[in-house]
Amino acid sequence: MLSLAARCGIRTPETRVDQIGDENVLLVKRFDRVRVEGGYLRHRMVSALTVLDAEDRVTERANWSYVLLADELRRWSERGPADREELFRRVVFNALISNLDDHPRNHALIAPGCDSHLAPAYDLTPQPVISLERRDLALECGPTGRMARRDNLLAGAARFRLESDRATAIIDEMKVTIAQHWRAEVRRLGGTEGDCAVIEPAFVYAGFEYPTEPQ
Repeated sequence: MLSLAARCGIRTPETRVDQIGDENVLLVKRFDRVRVEGGYLRHRMVSALTVLDAEDRVTERANWSYVLLADELRRWSERGPADREELFRRVVFNALISNLDDHPRNHALIAPGCDSHLAPAYDLTPQPVISLERRDLALECGPTGRMARRDNLLAGAARFRLESDRATAIIDEMKVTIAQHWRAEVRRLGGTEGDCAVIEPAFVYAGFEYPTEPQ
């Protein structure tokens, strides 16, 4: 999924899959530090849970919100416009691969120097749930809450400072990329056809395009 996300214009860490013993292991290069003479320089890093002043329990989701995080990026990030569009891409990606475990600890800001910006995307996991009509992200993504549907994402795009045409183009482009390439990426990195069959329902689910009734 990290490789697929990179195809969709999302920043991801350097990764590779190695075989260790009988198992395939994903190795992710740490992005919160760099090697310097005599050791490592550690960057400051803060999770979205802290940025949103949110609780860690799923029963208390008051501030679990992408649109609130987009607002906070105006204050926290030195790359405000670029980071807001990047965050929108991540919302779209999570919706289109059914990554429903996108809780606030799975997003972060990082400060290599004095200023902060979005850390690379990490922990992207497709969940092939049964429902074809509706899937909900962990964070609110539009005026109809957590609903992972095109119209909800588009209705919330203004909070990311995106024009409707730009947001629509991003969704259309990413939908095509994911539909065309997810299987090839899984196979390229060692997945089997059996693996693909198991996770196939996670990708570009039908309900993403269903109209949402006003609440």
